[in-house]
Amino acid sequence: MKLISIITPCYNEEENVELCYRRVKDVFAPMTQYRYEHIFIDNASHDKTAEILRRLAAEDKNVKVILNSRNYGHIRSPYHAMLQSHGDAVMILSADLQEPPELIPQFVEPWAAGHKIVLGVKVQSDESPVMFAIRKFYYRLVKRLSEIELINNYHGFGLYDRSIVEMLRQMDDPYPYFRGQIAELGFDPVKIEYGQPQRERGITKNNFYSLYDMAMLGITSHSKVPLRLATFTGFCVGLLSLLVAFGYFIYKLVFWNNFQVGMAPLVIGIFFLSAVQLFFIGILGEYIGAIHTQVLHRPLVVEKERINFDEPSTPVQGARDIH
Repeated sequence: MKLISIITPCYNEEENVELCYRRVKDVFAPMTQYRYEHIFIDNASHDKTAEILRRLAAEDKNVKVILNSRNYGHIRSPYHAMLQSHGDAVMILSADLQEPPELIPQFVEPWAAGHKIVLGVKVQSDESPVMFAIRKFYYRLVKRLSEIELINNYHGFGLYDRSIVEMLRQMDDPYPYFRGQIAELGFDPVKIEYGQPQRERGITKNNFYSLYDMAMLGITSHSKVPLRLATFTGFCVGLLSLLVAFGYFIYKLVFWNNFQVGMAPLVIGIFFLSAVQLFFIGILGEYIGAIHTQVLHRPLVVEKERINFDEPSTPVQGARDIH
């Protein structure tokens, strides 16, 4: 019987982790041809998430738990858990249930038919229309800037064959842009379209900084366009400044006694050039920061505790109803 690993990263998700576990267990109950392990990796939650996970792991040996020593963020933590899995296929499933566990059989079917990568593509969402539009714009922007063919509206939700996980392990990236790595491998994925339901319990742990970090990671990992744009902008602004200066010089020669340059053009020009410089210094800083992270090559996470990793996963005998 082949083993499927379900990876669920969580941080302060006490209202969702048990329900997530139950729904995954219900899905695998009729799939008797497969074994499964459900790996929860907790980013040092401050609520009762770790306590609930310990209880679930004590009740069910299919549940495996990694407790991190601190919060390592939503980029490194699930990636680390994926590398610790033992399944013939690995699937990443968020704890907030905005990626419905009931879709698992739809992902397993094409994988069982021989496809290495099966991706979830979000075509509709019950989240804020403004946020959904911003996300779609970002995906299109990164795809246009990227040197590889990225996938619109795909954010990591999917099922990956063990051979893909081993390829990712060989990349040895300390701060991976996961969706870009999948595109980098070049396999032709199967795409499963789905609608994202609204979060029912708890609040999102993403904030402006974490979303900005992910956005810039996607750009710096797969595009040199911003750096080259700085060069082209500098050339164009320099050429424009030279033409304006030449025009002012001719105009002054023609109207020597009447033409006064004034302070306004000088002030506007200084502020404009300063803004352009600061913007591209910031872009350059993002790339230097990415290089700095790669050079340090710190571990993805530091684990505080592991639960059930020495125990073999067992077939699902049944599923309890959710009350």
